[in-house]
Amino acid sequence: MILRYLFGHPFDTEAVPNKPAVSDGPVPYLSVEKDGSSLSMTLSDDDVVYGLGETVRGMNKRGWIYVSYNTDEFLHMETTKSLYASQNFLLVTNGLRSLGIFVDCPGEVTFDIGYTKMDRLCIRPAKPDFELYLVTSAKMDPAAARRDVVHHFRRLIGKSYLPPLFAFGYGQSRWGYKSEDDVEEVADSYERMGVPLDAIYLDIDYMDHFKDFTVNEETFPDFPGFVSRMKDRGIHLVPIIDAGIRKEEGYCVYEEGKKNGYFVKDKDGKDFTAAVWPGEVCFPDVLSSRARQWFGSQYDVLLDAGIDGFWNDMNEPSIFYTPERLNQAIRNVAGYEGKDLDVNAFMRLRDEMGTLSNNREDYRNMFHDADGTKVCHDDVHNLFGFNMTRAAGEHFLKACGEGKVLLFSRSSYIGMHRYGGVWTGDNRTWWSHLKLSLQQQPALNMAGFLYSGSDMGGFMDDTTEDLMLRWLSASLFTPLYRNHAALGTRQKELYRFPHRSWFENLVQLRYALIPYIYAQFRKARDDDAMYFAPLSFFYGNDERVMQIEDQLMAGEDVMIAPVVEQNKTGRMVYLPEDMTLVRFRSFEDYDTVPLAKGDHYVSCALNEALVFIRKGHVLPLGVPAANTAELDLGNLTQIRG
Repeated sequence: MILRYLFGHPFDTEAVPNKPAVSDGPVPYLSVEKDGSSLSMTLSDDDVVYGLGETVRGMNKRGWIYVSYNTDEFLHMETTKSLYASQNFLLVTNGLRSLGIFVDCPGEVTFDIGYTKMDRLCIRPAKPDFELYLVTSAKMDPAAARRDVVHHFRRLIGKSYLPPLFAFGYGQSRWGYKSEDDVEEVADSYERMGVPLDAIYLDIDYMDHFKDFTVNEETFPDFPGFVSRMKDRGIHLVPIIDAGIRKEEGYCVYEEGKKNGYFVKDKDGKDFTAAVWPGEVCFPDVLSSRARQWFGSQYDVLLDAGIDGFWNDMNEPSIFYTPERLNQAIRNVAGYEGKDLDVNAFMRLRDEMGTLSNNREDYRNMFHDADGTKVCHDDVHNLFGFNMTRAAGEHFLKACGEGKVLLFSRSSYIGMHRYGGVWTGDNRTWWSHLKLSLQQQPALNMAGFLYSGSDMGGFMDDTTEDLMLRWLSASLFTPLYRNHAALGTRQKELYRFPHRSWFENLVQLRYALIPYIYAQFRKARDDDAMYFAPLSFFYGNDERVMQIEDQLMAGEDVMIAPVVEQNKTGRMVYLPEDMTLVRFRSFEDYDTVPLAKGDHYVSCALNEALVFIRKGHVLPLGVPAANTAELDLGNLTQIRG
């Protein structure tokens, strides 16, 4: 059952395409302040709170405060409250009940889940203008009820995005591939190594002075020809697109946007100006259907060059500074010259520059024209990344058809899942972020984001060979399988590490698993179900699984329990039923070991991967190929549980 309630004057986020009727009477399950300023409920000792999509900490969100306000936050600490995305769906569940809660609010929302009071969930929108959806199930089995609540919510918000098959292959990315020669070196090196490769990602270096929808003609002199040559090798080039349009006379994208009023305005009605990679930029007003259609059509310059994959970035939107705030900070800093600064004065000096980026006051000075309605950006901040990707996704559907173009985004809101996938942003080369990358997946699936993944090996800092091996192994079933690194960090293309054969075997194993991954992904999409799920979604009467945070169901047939700690040669695994352990060293070198329900210590060397097949289920295994286009999806071996 789904109940819908209105509070105040909510902005239509379009997260829910076909809304049910507004419910009459008081709101059940929750205590509601009269003005809608807060919603709360008592949590029992055995309640687990799942959801909130891409956030820090574990799968159970109890014990912390989470703030939905999309933020360019590259330092994901346990104390972080906001990340790049806002997916305001919660599932509160125990052995007796399962309640889905969706707070459809495009501005800031605070979720205090047992932080102020351990037994209290409190939801506080910054402004009491929102829609509330409550989802329940009549099913008696706890696991079936959890799946049922998510199923009904997923049906409510619409079908998830369908990517092309090559999107499930291995992708190599790095901020710093500056030319055709750099890209060809990567392709050649992987070919010599014998590692399958479907995509090479182009970060901001491919552009002409970091301007969207341009290509540096000096480093890519014949871009369409180069794209074609790479496709002949089975490799798709996937360029980045940023949110800001360079403010430059003669730059056709800027000129068109300025002439037709397609940019976000400031309080005086002028085009709002900020600075990102290329310097001063304007942001497309993606809440305007006209501007959205225009922005989506800009991708044609790259589609026409043969590109069939994109990743949208910096679309919270991220702001380095605004000219006014920068100039004021420079004037203020000049006043400190020659002075003897105590700690308070030094802190003020530091903050002059430290508060330039992503300043909330700048967002309050941005205004949208939402098809005739003037809206302050701060009130709808979380919708920008959603609608930037929607602009592209809607255009691709018209121009290319469904399932033809790879598209994913850093920033998102529920509803964007219909147009593209997500990656979990600028993570670090930390073992804790490897574990976090797994824990985020079920919550993203609940919110509709089936196509998702993390930057394997970590984006920031210098990775290690053992972390890279464990991340590749842990991500074997993750739909997005991309190795990405930041400029200035250790180069971590797989051919640069000593144990090349281990990496070769892992990536080949990934390709052998693609028939299963793709089939289970399609089934989850078609059935409005989850591809990744906590164990409690399958084993509802087993109280122990509610506590497990580092084992997941991947599809309906397989459980994964990867090693996510440094210097560990194995791990404890709890089996909620009899299963068959498959210890892979390669796609053709593996052992199968029947294991009984219960606790087991399972060894796992760095060159091994663990997969657990449920009793009576089957894992199909293909033969790897150089890329997904060459996979023989009909030539499968079955490993039985």
